[in-house]
Amino acid sequence: MTDDAYLVLMDSETAVLGVPPAAVGELACMETPAVQAWLAAQDVTATSPRLRLLPPEETPAIPEDAERLPVPLGDEELSRVRNRTAPPSIAEMEEQLLAYRSCADGRDALLTRALAAGVPAHRIAELTGEDLAVVKAAEG
Repeated sequence: MTDDAYLVLMDSETAVLGVPPAAVGELACMETPAVQAWLAAQDVTATSPRLRLLPPEETPAIPEDAERLPVPLGDEELSRVRNRTAPPSIAEMEEQLLAYRSCADGRDALLTRALAAGVPAHRIAELTGEDLAVVKAAEG
């Protein structure tokens, strides 16, 4: 397995491998000279129905004769690609995990600010659902 994501030009517009790059949203790699030159050499646009983007774990499934180009993706971009290629039940669970991460991000700072503002530890625990010991640990 490779660590690179790949742009792949499929023989058919009905390919089920990967995801159309346009379906993932903005991708920095699509504006690079290398990608633009590759698309021009293939005589396709970034919105071609034959163009697919595959995360690293799917690259072994690329047909041997398919035109391909490794592309750099940031962590957030790769996460979006993986989410779009996952079965709906997994994609939904991943969305919930991302929502949890964004809510939990800064948790300790929030607890510390609440304590500093004078909110009693037991009330913070009640409002957040955090264990009282966790809240009290933020005091110190």
